[in-house]
Amino acid sequence: MSIHPPSPARVVLLCGPSGSGKSLVAARSGLPVLRLDDFYKEADDPTLPLVRGSSDIDWDHPDSWDADVAVEAIVRLCATGSTPVPVYDIALSARTGEEPLDIDGAPLFIAEGIFAAEIVERCRELGVLADALCLTRGPVTTFRRRFLRDLKEGRKSVSFLLRRGWRLMRAERSIVSRQISLGAHACDRDEALGRLTTAAHRQAGQRTAA
Repeated sequence: MSIHPPSPARVVLLCGPSGSGKSLVAARSGLPVLRLDDFYKEADDPTLPLVRGSSDIDWDHPDSWDADVAVEAIVRLCATGSTPVPVYDIALSARTGEEPLDIDGAPLFIAEGIFAAEIVERCRELGVLADALCLTRGPVTTFRRRFLRDLKEGRKSVSFLLRRGWRLMRAERSIVSRQISLGAHACDRDEALGRLTTAAHRQAGQRTAA
C-alpha cells in the first residue's frame, strides 16, 4: 500500500473594515491564523501613501502593505505548513523581528487583515483559496470598537486615531463595497463562523479522500 503525503492546505482570507471583529472571529474559529497586519511597510519606506491633503501616512491604503511578501507566506504555509513571518509593532510602524508560524498539519488556516481582499484573485489563481469573507458590523459600531482598541493598545496618538476614525467611518460603505468587488463575501460574525466550519470540514474531507 502506497502512502501519499497530505494534500496542501488552503487559506480563508478574512477582511473587513478596521474594527469589524476579524481577529475575534479568527480566534473563535479555532483555526491557525496568519496576521496580515504584520506585513505593513515600515514608516521610513518612501513608497508609503499619504492621506490626501494631509501629512498623515495613509495606513488604510493598500500601498502601505507588502502584498507580495504576504502572498509568498500564504503559499509557503499551504505547501509546507510553516513560514517565517515578520513581527510588526504598529505603534512604532516598524518590524521588530521575525518568528516562525507553523499550522501543525491543519488542512485550513485563516489569513486576516484589512487588505486580505486585495489578494483574493492572486490566491485563487495560485490554487490556495478556500474562501474569502468580508465582516461587516456598521460604521458606528466599528468606529467605537476600533477607537477603544487602538487607544488601549497605544497604536498611535489620540489625535491621529480620531482623524483616522472619522475618515474611516465616512468611508466604511465604500470600503466594504470594494472588498466585495475584489471577491470577498460580505457576512456577519455568525455567518463567517459557519462558513469557516464548512470550509474546514470540506478541506479535511478532501485531504482524507486524497
